[in-house]
Amino acid sequence: MFGVVLCAVREFYRVSAAALTSVAIGVQMKALVLAGGAGTRLRPITYTSAKQLVPLANKPILFYGIETLVEAGVCEIGIVVGDTWREVEAAVGDGSRWGISVTFLRQEAPLGLAHCVLIAQDFLGSEPFVMYLGDNFLVGGVQDFVRSFQQDQPNAQILLSKVSNPCQFGVVELDSQGMVRRLVEKPTVPLSNLALVGVYFFDACVHEAVRAIEPSDRGELEITDAIQWLVDKGKSVRASTVTGPWIDTGKKDDLLEANRIVLDMIESRVDGFVDVSSKIVGRVVVESGAQVRDSVVRGPAIVGKGALVANSYIGPYSAVGPDCRVEDAELEHSILLKGSAVQGVRRIEDSLIGRGAMVGRSVDQPRAMRFLLGDHSEAHVCGS
Repeated sequence: MFGVVLCAVREFYRVSAAALTSVAIGVQMKALVLAGGAGTRLRPITYTSAKQLVPLANKPILFYGIETLVEAGVCEIGIVVGDTWREVEAAVGDGSRWGISVTFLRQEAPLGLAHCVLIAQDFLGSEPFVMYLGDNFLVGGVQDFVRSFQQDQPNAQILLSKVSNPCQFGVVELDSQGMVRRLVEKPTVPLSNLALVGVYFFDACVHEAVRAIEPSDRGELEITDAIQWLVDKGKSVRASTVTGPWIDTGKKDDLLEANRIVLDMIESRVDGFVDVSSKIVGRVVVESGAQVRDSVVRGPAIVGKGALVANSYIGPYSAVGPDCRVEDAELEHSILLKGSAVQGVRRIEDSLIGRGAMVGRSVDQPRAMRFLLGDHSEAHVCGS
């Protein structure tokens, strides 16, 4: 019945064809999206902004995850929020832009991923669900994994990716049949090079698991401990390996890499103003209200709404956010967040510049570098 109703209103909600196909074959599942956490590895950006709302190609990371879930047929999403709940709730809204319903669940402190499941039990009920970390960037979607989980019906299914630095992740050891044997969070001596991707599928057994485990040494209820509890109790816990790119966008360089991947997939579009003295090369998006004057923009790149690029060079893999100003400057492989400005600077690359920030050249004598940097900031200058 629900599938019939959804089809009837699909034009209003503009649900993707992939999502409609999934619903038609009965793939319906709630999702729990985690959008809390302090984002300490992205400070000072995350002192004033949720890490899940840092943009890739001018769209919040969180939105890519929501779209991935919608394409897999998810119609109800619970979003766990923390100290930045106001910002996340304002950005996401009620979910109608994706044709879904959204429920916000507030976590009073970052007490672990398993704690998120604990506080979400009323929302989740006894139905199977998918848990998705909101700062994850996963190319290729999860539709096939949703389908296999529903067909095979294990108690839990986890996604894995081979990594070169397993000590920084939750790591999994598999048995000869590919079933999960052991999980360890950030091990000193890794069990394998298979890291947990932040996407998990569970049936109702997980609720007993998260109630049974104890906080870890860092005071959190670890999802790895909950999954290990399921393994130890003889529950079926299977693993699938993702083949496409997966990035944990917790650091600046990871964000830039994810931004590069997204920009590689854009189609050229010029909705703003580009004067005759400017040159657009390759795949470039100039959003409405943006202006490009006396400049070169070499794609893949995006210039956001209301931004100004004047007498400047914007190089590949750059995302200039809404209302930014780039004047008499060069920029490449960088992200400028909303309202930031770069003026009179010969070249900036591999950089993440926060909202409302200003990078400029001093003309006062004596000539010197002058900074106003917040806690945990970084500044790299080249010698003369």
